[in-house]
Amino acid sequence: MQIENINHITIIGTGMIGASMAALFTGNGYPTTMLAINEQEKNNGKIQYDTCFQDLIEKQLVTKEQAERCSKLLSFTLDYADIENTDFIFECVVEKLEVKYSVYEKIEKHCKQFKALASSTSALSADDLAKGLNNNKDKLVVAHPYNPPHLVPFVEVVKNQHTTDEAAKMVYDILESTGRKVIIMQRSAPGFVANRLQHALLREALYIVEEGLATPRDVDKALMYSFAPRYTSVGLFEHQDAAGLDLVKNIEDYLLPTLSNADKTPNYINKLVSEQNLGMKTGKGIYDWPKEAQDDFREKAAAPYLRYFNWDIPKG
Repeated sequence: MQIENINHITIIGTGMIGASMAALFTGNGYPTTMLAINEQEKNNGKIQYDTCFQDLIEKQLVTKEQAERCSKLLSFTLDYADIENTDFIFECVVEKLEVKYSVYEKIEKHCKQFKALASSTSALSADDLAKGLNNNKDKLVVAHPYNPPHLVPFVEVVKNQHTTDEAAKMVYDILESTGRKVIIMQRSAPGFVANRLQHALLREALYIVEEGLATPRDVDKALMYSFAPRYTSVGLFEHQDAAGLDLVKNIEDYLLPTLSNADKTPNYINKLVSEQNLGMKTGKGIYDWPKEAQDDFREKAAAPYLRYFNWDIPKG
């Protein structure tokens, strides 16, 4: 259900995250403007936005008529003056502080009534981002979604040292109104919550491969068919309680000394990067990526999240 006093949302940035967020907000009835840096980026944003809905139509999650109603809520602009009355701003430009600071300078110059500003950054701290604002540090949070955010329901919100509880709650409520599962971190830390968990797992997976214990494919198979499906239904801490914390302690005492404690990128990844085998974007990485494998991956990556689809699509 829409938040009553949010009449206009602006998304700054027209890449994959921006277009996906535009689909999410319009899909839940919010009039939304995407601000682009030029005509080409504007057109790219519209193509990616339409692709989000085409995929949803193919999955029979929305109808063509519903998609058309949502699309009518979306507008595009190249001019910050057109968003002067926006209520909520979602910034998702490139991960460079100087670029974000330039955007924030224009926001403060042109937008006088916005209630909150959220950055989609997956790496930069909220405190560093706040340095790019003069008078609105109290309105800024990180709101880090996972790709594609119109399907993946989780968003982690991180306050900077100046953020008011009111602004953080506003962002929380807006995202929750679109069906997202939102957390507000108690304090900021690099990688926030989910990426810290993900990269701790990746570090150990790479260690297993480097130590010759298993191949990348077998590590993936172990993950996909052992405990990973469990954690789509129960939480990690819930499972430990169910297993018994005395058992957990015994395992931890025995196992933890043997696990990776690497504090830099493992050589396995460094070697592939030095060879410019960067993964899907170059056609080869840990695995080979012909086009059919890329298409299959995108289908499989989206599949687990389709059951969470719960938009409040505007009525005709």
